[in-house]
Amino acid sequence: MSASQSIGPLLRRPEVERETGLSRSSIYARMELGTFPRPRRIGLRAVAWPAAEVEAWKAQQPIA
Repeated sequence: MSASQSIGPLLRRPEVERETGLSRSSIYARMELGTFPRPRRIGLRAVAWPAAEVEAWKAQQPIA
């Protein structure tokens, strides 16, 4: 079993932006603060976030 199969579906950055409503810069700023999940490397120049981690992050956010 490969690493991507063991962590479930992966989301690329544009999908994460749509799912969270955050901009690229906001995602990376929150990652630096430790308040947003870090992506996994899926290639030499590509990363993706586990969908389950993004969903868990969304569930922890206060409802606006």
